[in-house]
Amino acid sequence: MTYRKIQVRQLSGAGGAEITGVDLTRADDDTIAEIQRALHEHLVVTLPDQPLDDRELSRFTARLGPFGLEPFVEGETTHPNVIAVVKEADETRRLNFGGNWHSDWSFLETPPSYTLLHARQLPPVGGDTLFANQYLAFESLSPGMQALLEQTNAVHSARRPYGPQSHLASGTHLRSMKIRTGPEALAEFVHPMVRRHPDTGRRALYVNKVYTIRLEDMTEPESAGLLGFLCEHSVRPEFIIRVTWRPHMLTIWDNRVVQHLAVNDYDGHRREMHRTSVLGEVPTAAAAA
Repeated sequence: MTYRKIQVRQLSGAGGAEITGVDLTRADDDTIAEIQRALHEHLVVTLPDQPLDDRELSRFTARLGPFGLEPFVEGETTHPNVIAVVKEADETRRLNFGGNWHSDWSFLETPPSYTLLHARQLPPVGGDTLFANQYLAFESLSPGMQALLEQTNAVHSARRPYGPQSHLASGTHLRSMKIRTGPEALAEFVHPMVRRHPDTGRRALYVNKVYTIRLEDMTEPESAGLLGFLCEHSVRPEFIIRVTWRPHMLTIWDNRVVQHLAVNDYDGHRREMHRTSVLGEVPTAAAAA
Protein backbone atom coordinates (compact mmCIF):
# COMPACT_ATOMS: atom_id res chain seq x y z
CA MET A 1 0.00 0.00 0.00
CA THR A 2 1.32 3.44 -0.94
CA TYR A 3 1.26 6.39 1.45
CA ARG A 4 1.92 10.04 0.58
CA LYS A 5 1.57 11.73 3.95
CA ILE A 6 3.22 9.25 6.34
CA GLN A 7 6.08 6.76 6.47
CA VAL A 8 5.11 3.24 7.51
CA ARG A 9 7.46 0.48 8.69
CA GLN A 10 6.06 -2.96 9.52
CA LEU A 11 7.00 -4.27 12.97
CA SER A 12 6.61 -8.04 12.66
CA GLY A 13 5.40 -10.85 10.46
CA ALA A 14 2.05 -10.87 12.27
CA GLY A 15 1.50 -7.15 11.62
CA GLY A 16 1.96 -3.89 13.45
CA ALA A 17 3.60 -0.80 12.00
CA GLU A 18 5.49 2.28 13.12
CA ILE A 19 4.25 5.53 11.59
CA THR A 20 6.62 8.50 11.35
CA GLY A 21 6.67 11.84 9.59
CA VAL A 22 3.54 13.21 11.26
CA ASP A 23 2.65 15.66 14.03
CA LEU A 24 -0.79 14.60 15.25
CA THR A 25 -1.62 18.07 16.55
CA ARG A 26 -1.31 19.43 13.00
CA ALA A 27 -2.39 16.47 10.87
CA ASP A 28 -4.77 17.26 8.01
CA ASP A 29 -7.70 15.08 6.95
CA ASP A 30 -5.66 13.23 4.31
CA THR A 31 -3.06 12.31 6.93
CA ILE A 32 -5.74 11.02 9.30
CA ALA A 33 -7.20 8.91 6.48
CA GLU A 34 -3.78 7.41 5.77
CA ILE A 35 -3.27 6.58 9.45
CA GLN A 36 -6.61 4.72 9.41
CA ARG A 37 -5.60 2.87 6.23
CA ALA A 38 -2.35 1.82 7.87
CA LEU A 39 -4.27 0.72 10.95
CA HIS A 40 -6.60 -1.46 8.87
CA GLU A 41 -3.62 -2.95 7.02
CA HIS A 42 -1.38 -3.57 10.06
CA LEU A 43 -3.95 -3.79 12.94
CA VAL A 44 -1.66 -1.98 15.39
CA VAL A 45 0.23 1.27 14.73
CA THR A 46 2.71 3.14 16.89
CA LEU A 47 3.44 6.84 16.51
CA PRO A 48 6.60 7.86 18.39
CA ASP A 49 7.43 11.37 19.58
CA GLN A 50 3.87 12.64 20.10
CA PRO A 51 3.98 14.73 23.33
CA LEU A 52 0.20 15.02 23.70
CA ASP A 53 -1.68 16.30 26.72
CA ASP A 54 -5.19 15.01 27.49
CA ARG A 55 -6.86 17.77 25.51
CA GLU A 56 -4.76 16.99 22.43
CA LEU A 57 -5.23 13.25 22.85
CA SER A 58 -9.01 13.60 23.05
CA ARG A 59 -9.07 15.99 20.09
CA PHE A 60 -7.15 13.52 17.93
CA THR A 61 -9.35 10.62 19.11
CA ALA A 62 -12.49 12.51 18.06
CA ARG A 63 -11.10 12.76 14.53
CA LEU A 64 -11.23 8.95 14.29
CA GLY A 65 -14.88 8.75 15.41
CA PRO A 66 -17.21 9.23 18.40
CA PHE A 67 -15.77 8.38 21.80
CA GLY A 68 -16.32 4.85 23.05
CA LEU A 69 -17.92 3.97 26.37
CA GLU A 70 -15.77 3.46 29.50
CA PRO A 71 -18.18 1.56 31.77
CA PHE A 72 -16.00 0.60 34.74
CA VAL A 73 -13.20 3.17 34.86
CA GLU A 74 -13.79 6.81 35.79
CA GLY A 75 -12.44 9.43 33.38
CA GLU A 76 -9.91 12.12 34.22
CA THR A 77 -10.87 15.63 35.30
CA THR A 78 -9.04 16.91 32.22
CA HIS A 79 -11.45 15.03 29.94
CA PRO A 80 -14.19 12.51 30.82
CA ASN A 81 -13.21 10.15 27.99
CA VAL A 82 -9.55 9.90 29.00
CA ILE A 83 -8.72 7.22 31.56
CA ALA A 84 -5.41 6.90 33.36
CA VAL A 85 -3.86 3.41 33.43
CA VAL A 86 -1.48 3.54 36.39
CA LYS A 87 0.60 1.12 38.40
CA GLU A 88 2.64 2.67 41.19
CA ALA A 89 6.15 1.57 42.09
CA ASP A 90 4.99 0.19 45.45
CA GLU A 91 2.26 -1.98 43.89
CA THR A 92 4.48 -5.04 43.76
CA ARG A 93 3.29 -8.61 43.27
CA ARG A 94 -0.09 -7.24 42.16
CA LEU A 95 -2.07 -7.68 38.99
CA ASN A 96 -1.96 -4.87 36.46
CA PHE A 97 -4.74 -3.38 34.35
CA GLY A 98 -5.02 -5.36 31.13
CA GLY A 99 -2.78 -8.15 32.37
CA ASN A 100 -4.76 -10.99 30.75
CA TRP A 101 -5.42 -11.53 27.06
CA HIS A 102 -8.61 -9.69 26.10
CA SER A 103 -10.43 -7.52 23.59
CA ASP A 104 -11.49 -4.21 25.14
CA TRP A 105 -15.02 -4.18 26.54
CA SER A 106 -16.25 -7.05 24.35
CA PHE A 107 -19.15 -7.39 26.82
CA LEU A 108 -20.76 -4.20 25.41
CA GLU A 109 -23.37 -4.20 22.67
CA THR A 110 -21.02 -1.96 20.66
CA PRO A 111 -17.42 -2.65 21.76
CA PRO A 112 -14.77 -0.09 20.79
CA SER A 113 -13.49 -0.06 17.24
CA TYR A 114 -10.13 1.51 18.12
CA THR A 115 -8.25 1.92 21.38
CA LEU A 116 -5.56 4.57 21.82
CA LEU A 117 -2.88 4.44 24.53
CA HIS A 118 -0.37 7.23 25.17
CA ALA A 119 2.81 6.79 27.21
CA ARG A 120 3.20 9.32 30.03
CA GLN A 121 5.65 7.62 32.42
CA LEU A 122 7.49 4.38 31.71
CA PRO A 123 9.65 1.97 33.70
CA PRO A 124 13.32 1.85 32.66
CA VAL A 125 12.71 -1.59 31.16
CA GLY A 126 9.62 -3.77 30.71
CA GLY A 127 5.97 -2.82 30.49
CA ASP A 128 5.58 -3.85 26.84
CA THR A 129 2.18 -4.59 25.31
CA LEU A 130 1.53 -7.73 23.27
CA PHE A 131 -1.10 -7.99 20.54
CA ALA A 132 -2.47 -11.13 18.89
CA ASN A 133 -3.69 -11.02 15.27
CA GLN A 134 -7.16 -12.59 15.24
CA TYR A 135 -7.36 -12.72 11.44
CA LEU A 136 -4.46 -15.18 11.58
CA ALA A 137 -6.04 -17.00 14.52
CA PHE A 138 -9.16 -17.69 12.47
CA GLU A 139 -7.41 -18.40 9.17
CA SER A 140 -5.12 -21.01 10.74
CA LEU A 141 -8.05 -23.13 11.96
CA SER A 142 -9.23 -26.14 9.98
CA PRO A 143 -12.08 -25.63 7.48
CA GLY A 144 -14.35 -27.73 9.69
CA MET A 145 -13.66 -25.64 12.78
CA GLN A 146 -14.08 -22.43 10.79
CA ALA A 147 -17.48 -23.56 9.53
CA LEU A 148 -18.60 -24.52 13.04
CA LEU A 149 -17.53 -21.24 14.60
CA GLU A 150 -19.10 -19.13 11.86
CA GLN A 151 -22.49 -20.54 12.89
CA THR A 152 -21.95 -20.14 16.65
CA ASN A 153 -22.40 -17.25 19.08
CA ALA A 154 -20.85 -16.68 22.48
CA VAL A 155 -21.93 -14.82 25.60
CA HIS A 156 -19.76 -11.96 26.90
CA SER A 157 -19.95 -10.41 30.36
CA ALA A 158 -17.88 -8.16 32.63
CA ARG A 159 -18.87 -10.08 35.77
CA ARG A 160 -15.55 -11.86 36.35
CA PRO A 161 -13.36 -8.74 36.71
CA TYR A 162 -16.00 -6.11 37.60
CA GLY A 163 -18.91 -7.92 39.27
CA PRO A 164 -19.89 -7.47 42.95
CA GLN A 165 -17.96 -10.61 43.97
CA SER A 166 -14.88 -9.95 41.83
CA HIS A 167 -11.38 -9.49 43.20
CA LEU A 168 -11.46 -5.84 42.09
CA ALA A 169 -14.49 -5.17 44.31
CA SER A 170 -12.28 -5.52 47.40
CA GLY A 171 -10.37 -2.35 46.53
CA THR A 172 -7.00 -3.99 47.25
CA HIS A 173 -6.10 -4.42 43.57
CA LEU A 174 -5.49 -1.64 41.02
CA ARG A 175 -5.77 0.86 43.87
CA SER A 176 -4.10 3.58 41.78
CA MET A 177 -6.92 3.50 39.23
CA LYS A 178 -10.48 4.80 39.35
CA ILE A 179 -12.19 1.40 39.03
CA ARG A 180 -15.92 0.95 39.57
CA THR A 181 -17.50 -2.45 40.20
CA GLY A 182 -21.11 -3.41 40.71
CA PRO A 183 -24.16 -5.41 39.65
CA GLU A 184 -24.26 -3.76 36.20
CA ALA A 185 -21.27 -5.97 35.37
CA LEU A 186 -23.58 -9.01 35.47
CA ALA A 187 -25.19 -8.00 32.16
CA GLU A 188 -24.61 -10.30 29.18
CA PHE A 189 -24.37 -9.73 25.44
CA VAL A 190 -24.25 -12.30 22.69
CA HIS A 191 -21.72 -11.82 19.88
CA PRO A 192 -20.65 -13.99 16.94
CA MET A 193 -17.56 -16.09 17.53
CA VAL A 194 -16.31 -15.00 14.11
CA ARG A 195 -16.85 -11.39 13.09
CA ARG A 196 -16.35 -9.73 9.74
CA HIS A 197 -14.48 -6.43 9.71
CA PRO A 198 -16.74 -3.69 8.26
CA ASP A 199 -13.90 -2.09 6.26
CA THR A 200 -11.60 -4.93 5.21
CA GLY A 201 -14.23 -7.68 4.93
CA ARG A 202 -11.83 -10.16 6.54
CA ARG A 203 -12.95 -12.67 9.18
CA ALA A 204 -11.51 -12.62 12.70
CA LEU A 205 -11.90 -14.91 15.69
CA TYR A 206 -13.80 -13.05 18.42
CA VAL A 207 -13.43 -14.72 21.81
CA ASN A 208 -11.23 -13.91 24.82
CA LYS A 209 -10.57 -15.46 28.23
CA VAL A 210 -11.60 -12.42 30.31
CA TYR A 211 -15.05 -11.58 28.96
CA THR A 212 -16.23 -14.61 26.91
CA ILE A 213 -17.94 -16.80 29.49
CA ARG A 214 -19.77 -19.48 27.50
CA LEU A 215 -21.32 -20.45 24.17
CA GLU A 216 -24.88 -19.35 23.51
CA ASP A 217 -27.46 -21.83 24.84
CA MET A 218 -24.78 -23.79 26.70
CA THR A 219 -23.51 -23.86 30.28
CA GLU A 220 -20.03 -22.74 31.26
CA PRO A 221 -18.82 -26.32 31.91
CA GLU A 222 -20.17 -27.44 28.52
CA SER A 223 -18.41 -24.53 26.82
CA ALA A 224 -15.12 -24.77 28.66
CA GLY A 225 -13.39 -27.24 26.36
CA LEU A 226 -13.90 -25.33 23.11
CA LEU A 227 -13.37 -21.90 24.66
CA GLY A 228 -10.22 -23.07 26.40
CA PHE A 229 -8.81 -24.38 23.13
CA LEU A 230 -9.69 -21.20 21.24
CA CYS A 231 -8.27 -18.87 23.89
CA GLU A 232 -5.00 -20.78 23.88
CA HIS A 233 -4.91 -21.05 20.08
CA SER A 234 -5.70 -17.35 19.55
CA VAL A 235 -2.46 -16.15 21.16
CA ARG A 236 0.04 -18.50 19.53
CA PRO A 237 3.54 -16.99 19.15
CA GLU A 238 3.27 -16.60 15.38
CA PHE A 239 0.25 -14.30 15.80
CA ILE A 240 2.01 -11.89 18.20
CA ILE A 241 2.94 -8.24 17.64
CA ARG A 242 5.09 -6.78 20.43
CA VAL A 243 5.11 -3.05 21.16
CA THR A 244 8.01 -1.71 23.21
CA TRP A 245 7.08 1.69 24.55
CA ARG A 246 9.04 4.92 24.32
CA PRO A 247 8.25 8.23 26.05
CA HIS A 248 5.39 10.14 24.37
CA MET A 249 4.58 7.22 22.05
CA LEU A 250 0.96 6.78 20.96
CA THR A 251 -0.24 3.29 20.02
CA ILE A 252 -3.57 2.66 18.28
CA TRP A 253 -5.06 -0.76 17.70
CA ASP A 254 -8.09 -2.14 15.91
CA ASN A 255 -9.90 -3.69 18.85
CA ARG A 256 -12.16 -5.71 16.55
CA VAL A 257 -9.36 -7.90 15.22
CA VAL A 258 -6.66 -8.09 17.90
CA GLN A 259 -6.45 -9.17 21.49
CA HIS A 260 -3.86 -7.57 23.76
CA LEU A 261 -2.04 -8.10 27.04
CA ALA A 262 -0.08 -5.62 29.17
CA VAL A 263 3.10 -7.36 30.34
CA ASN A 264 3.51 -7.04 34.12
CA ASP A 265 7.30 -7.22 34.47
CA TYR A 266 8.30 -3.90 36.06
CA ASP A 267 7.66 -4.26 39.80
CA GLY A 268 9.21 -1.40 41.73
CA HIS A 269 8.74 1.14 38.94
CA ARG A 270 5.87 3.47 38.08
CA ARG A 271 4.03 3.22 34.76
CA GLU A 272 1.33 5.66 33.64
CA MET A 273 -0.54 5.58 30.32
CA HIS A 274 -3.57 7.58 29.21
CA ARG A 275 -6.23 5.82 27.19
CA THR A 276 -9.16 6.71 24.95
CA SER A 277 -11.36 4.64 22.68
CA VAL A 278 -13.53 5.07 19.60
CA LEU A 279 -17.09 3.78 19.50
CA GLY A 280 -17.53 0.63 17.44
CA GLU A 281 -20.48 -1.11 15.86
CA VAL A 282 -22.51 -4.19 16.75
CA PRO A 283 -20.28 -7.09 15.64
CA THR A 284 -21.40 -8.61 12.35
CA ALA A 285 -21.31 -12.38 12.01
CA ALA A 286 -19.15 -13.59 9.15
CA ALA A 287 -21.83 -16.08 8.11
CA ALA A 288 -24.53 -13.38 8.02
CA ALA A 289 -22.36 -11.07 5.95
